[in-house]
Amino acid sequence: MLYQTPTTINAASIEALIGNTPLLAFRNITAHLPADVRVFAKAEWANPGGSVKDRAAANIIREAEAAGKLRPGTTILDSTSGNTGIAYAMLGAAKGYKVKLFLPANASQERVAILRAYGAELVLTDPLEGSDGAIRAVRELIAAHPDEYFYADQYNNPANWRAHYNSTGVEIWEQTDGAVTHFIAGLGTSGTLMGTGRRLKDYNPDVQIIALQPDSPFHGLEGLKHMPTAIKPGIYDEFFPDRQIGISTEDTHSMARRLAREEGYLVGISAAAATVGALQIANELVERGEPGVIVTLFPDNAYKYLSDHRVWGV
Repeated sequence: MLYQTPTTINAASIEALIGNTPLLAFRNITAHLPADVRVFAKAEWANPGGSVKDRAAANIIREAEAAGKLRPGTTILDSTSGNTGIAYAMLGAAKGYKVKLFLPANASQERVAILRAYGAELVLTDPLEGSDGAIRAVRELIAAHPDEYFYADQYNNPANWRAHYNSTGVEIWEQTDGAVTHFIAGLGTSGTLMGTGRRLKDYNPDVQIIALQPDSPFHGLEGLKHMPTAIKPGIYDEFFPDRQIGISTEDTHSMARRLAREEGYLVGISAAAATVGALQIANELVERGEPGVIVTLFPDNAYKYLSDHRVWGV
């Protein structure tokens, strides 16, 4: 037999590895549900940068290049809680762009280490101000030096939600053979919820789109926003979701441990929050005697959070 050269992808096209993530089922935490109520989650850690944010970052860069806003020698600038910044840094390294990021100083040490490994320039902002503090700081810089950077502006850039309209929503529809009845996602930039939700509504207006957010302005859900007290992203339409659910930090941390120990899914904090919300919807369907196919996504795995002893106790 002749040796077959394996398919290769060069660094500049690493974005070709983004998307088409697997749909996961559950064994134990859904064991109480009847056969006609099913829960699934997209394993977004399978993206090359390790999170769902690869999708948004790649499309923001792609659209900026097409519009002539991002050219060789330009520095990509944005605020981030971590994952989008990692995606910018990965793609910037692959494509030859410098990357400068503002992020809260209390971002997990793993995220900061990954960003520095990719060569990103970091500006750490007041941890008490969270992601909003990083947003304000980056806005001050771009206002003072508007021509020195490409400001990716993930919270207000429609390329963010369009990434999910063109990929995540399509994948969920195809992976469930059009049977999805509920889509649930946490609110950070809101791009995942808005883009995926719009695509699913285009396929079937009866699909319920459910937004998750922390139940308090003082919370431990890194990457998620309590919208009533936060800087609201420009891409977020608060009237679009069919329903809003508040998720507690305690329930989320408990679910993160359960997913690891009962399912073998070592997931990040926002993924655990999504599971709490998905099970709430599933239990409500059971109480009403209704069937359903509930899909959420796991934005990342837990490898960037293991230093948080409040969650893992390790």
